[in-house]
Amino acid sequence: MTHHPDDITAVDCEYLYPGHAAAHIVRHGGRAALVDVGTNDSVPYLLSALRELAIPPESVDYLLLTHVHLDHAGGAGTLMRALPNALAVLHPRGAPHMIDPAKLIAGSQAVYGEERFRRLYGEIAPIAAERVRETRDGQRLSLAGREFEILHTPGHALHHQVFVDLARGNIFSGDTFGLSYRELDGPAGAFIIPTTTPTQFDPDQLCASIDRMLSYAPKAMYLMHYSRVTDVARLAQSLQAQIRQLTRLAREGAGAPDRHAAIREAMWALWRDLAHRQGCPVSDERLRELLSGDLELNTQGLTHWLDRRAR
Repeated sequence: MTHHPDDITAVDCEYLYPGHAAAHIVRHGGRAALVDVGTNDSVPYLLSALRELAIPPESVDYLLLTHVHLDHAGGAGTLMRALPNALAVLHPRGAPHMIDPAKLIAGSQAVYGEERFRRLYGEIAPIAAERVRETRDGQRLSLAGREFEILHTPGHALHHQVFVDLARGNIFSGDTFGLSYRELDGPAGAFIIPTTTPTQFDPDQLCASIDRMLSYAPKAMYLMHYSRVTDVARLAQSLQAQIRQLTRLAREGAGAPDRHAAIREAMWALWRDLAHRQGCPVSDERLRELLSGDLELNTQGLTHWLDRRAR
C-alpha cells in the first residue's frame, strides 16, 4: 500500500507485475469507496488493505469503476460479494456488461486469446442489477459528504468515465490520462504515455477528454497505471503531443508489408527517444520490457482505428 494525501491509499493489484496497476481506497467520514479494483486475483489484496486500514466491509459504499476493461473491473463481481452495502457505479455503456459479462468476456478473449484470458482473469462474476448504478455525465455523488463529479470521457473507450474529487483537486482518471510507471520517474519528473488500446480508441475524443479534465485545474491525477502524478499541465501536453504523433505514425505505417510491426517499432522509437530526453533511469532493454505489453495493445488499438477510418 502507498498512502497519499487526502485519505487516499493506493493498493498494488499485483496485475502482471508489482507497480503496474493500482486500485485506490478513498476514506471519508467513516465510509469508503474503491476506485477500480483490478482482477479476481486482486481481490485478496484489496480485502487485506481494508482490514489494515480498519475499514469494515460494510462501510464500503461504492466501487467507482472508470470502465469495464478487465484489468480495471474484472474482479468487481467477486469483490462485491464481500462488500454487502457497496454499489457499483458504472457508465451506462459499461453497466450491462458487468451485469451480464458474456460479451465482455468474448471481446477480451478476442484480444488476448482464450488461454491467456483464463490465466489473467479467470471466471468473471456478474454483478446483480440492483447493485449497479448507471451514471450521467456531470452527475455528482457523495461519500459521507465528500463530493465527486462524474465526467464521461471517451477516447480510450466509449464507456470510460472519471471521478473528480471536487474539494481536494484530485481526479481518478482510469486510463484517460495515460500510463506512468514509477520505475521510469527521472530528474524531469514522471514519464507518461497514452493508451490507445483496442477497440474504441479515438484521438480527437481522447484529447478533448484530457482538455476537459484540465478545466478543473487538478493538483493530482490518480492513474490505474500507476497511481498519483502531479505536474499535470506538463504531462497533459506530453500526452496530447504523443497522441498526434502516434496517429501520424500509424498512417505512415499503414501501407507497410507488415503494418503491425511497422507501427509497433515506430512507437517504440518514439517512446525510447522521449524516455532519453526525460532522463528515465532504466536501460533501453528494461524500458522495452516494461512497455512491451503497452506497445502491443496500443498497436492493436491504432490498427483498429486505421481500419475504422478506412470504412
